[in-house]
Amino acid sequence: MIKRQLVMAFCLIWTIAVTAQQKKEDLKPGKWNATLQRNDGKQIPFVIDLRYEQQQLFAYILNGEEKIKTEKIIFTGDSAIMRLPVFESYFRVRKTGIDSLTGVWVSGAADGDILFPFSAHPAGSHTATMAANASGNIQGKWSMEFTRPNQTKRPAIGSFTQNNNKVSGSILTPSSDYRYLEGTIFRDSIIFSTFDGSHAFLFEAKINGDSMTGTFYSGAKGKENWVADRNAQAALPLPAAPVTEVKNTAEGKLNFSFKNIDGNAVSINDTRYKGKVVIIQIMGSWCPNCMDETAFLSEYYRKNKDRGIEVIALGYELSTDESRSVQSLKKFQQKFNVPYEMLNTGVQASDPEKAEKTIPQVTALKNFPTTIFVDKDGKIAAIETNFYGPAAKEYHTKFKQDFDATIDKLLSR
Repeated sequence: MIKRQLVMAFCLIWTIAVTAQQKKEDLKPGKWNATLQRNDGKQIPFVIDLRYEQQQLFAYILNGEEKIKTEKIIFTGDSAIMRLPVFESYFRVRKTGIDSLTGVWVSGAADGDILFPFSAHPAGSHTATMAANASGNIQGKWSMEFTRPNQTKRPAIGSFTQNNNKVSGSILTPSSDYRYLEGTIFRDSIIFSTFDGSHAFLFEAKINGDSMTGTFYSGAKGKENWVADRNAQAALPLPAAPVTEVKNTAEGKLNFSFKNIDGNAVSINDTRYKGKVVIIQIMGSWCPNCMDETAFLSEYYRKNKDRGIEVIALGYELSTDESRSVQSLKKFQQKFNVPYEMLNTGVQASDPEKAEKTIPQVTALKNFPTTIFVDKDGKIAAIETNFYGPAAKEYHTKFKQDFDATIDKLLSR
């Protein structure tokens, strides 16, 4: 009897010790400072928030005003996979104690995965803290000009909010926006960045009164110089010619049929679309701005489908691998509970002949997303080649107003 009691007591003590050890080795919850390292050694910073929810570990990527929740993180030994809800994107990580994560961010690409070295530590533990000492002020709008490696120029607008030495905002190009940017000013220098599972951008600059001179680092290798001047009236130039338009030789009616993500053929000539205003979304599951448009269109369709509108998404993916493409599109569909058809065209986004191979009635497809409005008679009524998401603030509001006006006009005909 005494022997049995001793054995039971030993087992209880051992169980408590193991449990305590497991708790001790759990990653510390809260905000962590994370970095991705480029090939040139530059580090792209972002913040993750580790949370235990119903005893399961999740990570939230804090990207400005956006919170991106990973799938459940399950460790096998000291290693784990952190999968993002959209994009061909995940982290392979290894923990060392409760306050260190190292590994790689894996980003899908047309010719294989791209690997970025990754590290993260609890906020304040391993990262030097910049003093809140900002001699520069970038509050407001800025006219920007980027210089590509081939020395050609491209215009943009910066719109920023500053609170002490903290900065947030976005940069807009003639076709889209760089989504949520966030950073810090230290004396006359500024660093701001974004990471959303696809975009991995870093901006560095020197502030000189009402001007800035800096460098833009994108992804593993992209690099452009840029300059900016404070300009409350900054505006994007109108394109010299339409980016995408109906061909002169076409009658203006689209004629396509592709498989949806369930493997069923869907055609714009199906009865479902007859006599309705149809929005054709040119998109890719690799595209963050397409993600913003998908969220917008999903909500818009739910609220307005009874008015006589339909939406069809045409997906142009990273590869022609059908299984891979469908899996990526399904992640989009599940994330936003997309209520309209999503079709896999089977044509790569990088294919210069993608328009000719899929919707030959229009000229080249250059911008993602592009939105084609089809009237009740099945003819192309308008083509919109730019999209500004919620990070673009007033430009997003203007986009929604213009979108509503286009739909209202087509429905009234």
